[in-house]
Amino acid sequence: MLGLLDLFTPTAPAWPTEDLIRVSGTSRSTCYRYIKALQAAGLLTPVAGGAWMLGPRIIELDRTMRLCDPVSAGGIPPMRRLAAESGHTGLLCLLFSGTVMCVADAPAPGAPAGLFSRGQRRPLFTGAASKVILAHLPPHQLRAIFARHRATIEAAGLGGDWESFRHALRAIREAGHGITQSEFMPGVLGIAAPLFNAEGGVLGSIGIAAKIEEVPPEARQALARQVVEAAAEACARIAEQEQSAALPARAVG
Repeated sequence: MLGLLDLFTPTAPAWPTEDLIRVSGTSRSTCYRYIKALQAAGLLTPVAGGAWMLGPRIIELDRTMRLCDPVSAGGIPPMRRLAAESGHTGLLCLLFSGTVMCVADAPAPGAPAGLFSRGQRRPLFTGAASKVILAHLPPHQLRAIFARHRATIEAAGLGGDWESFRHALRAIREAGHGITQSEFMPGVLGIAAPLFNAEGGVLGSIGIAAKIEEVPPEARQALARQVVEAAAEACARIAEQEQSAALPARAVG
């Protein structure tokens, strides 16, 4: 039932009932039940022509996510400050189901069209925002990822064998940040640093995206230090959010 929500995209925002039945792989009566349940929950809403679109409950859930998610609540202020001080687009990203999702962005004036923005997902192997997360995953997860995606990893320049892959990720960890250019979008430079929870598990990344010509090579390390500083602040704020969330209700406030 929840898989029906995945059908709604910017290129296909409305789906007639008959099309939902056709692609659902279920019987007509079962799909009708699914649609009615999603409508009752506010996740789907009817529109003209017997079609359906995503419902207003999703907007409410999005607001709750912005206010309560530790990565959003802890990372957005440093991300916005990083964007303002650097003059480049700020990005806050989260590890999500084998991909990287942008949870917040602060576009710079004149930023290239089509930059990573809230709600978009990208693969783990392309771009600084993704690679710094990948580099800090536990070894057993990395082994499984390498076994499943060896060809993609090699095409991304991260090594064609396990030792080369490990070496590439170790270099990112030792640097404390990642810098890429023209990997996901031509002409775009990305710089990102990882975000961790209180136990040291990687959650996501914070960084900037800029036109390559606006950041000469000699200026990139200074910009990387700004990104790392923003990440440190975000991690501290995330840890505070997690501690508050873990307290019993009577102890809050």
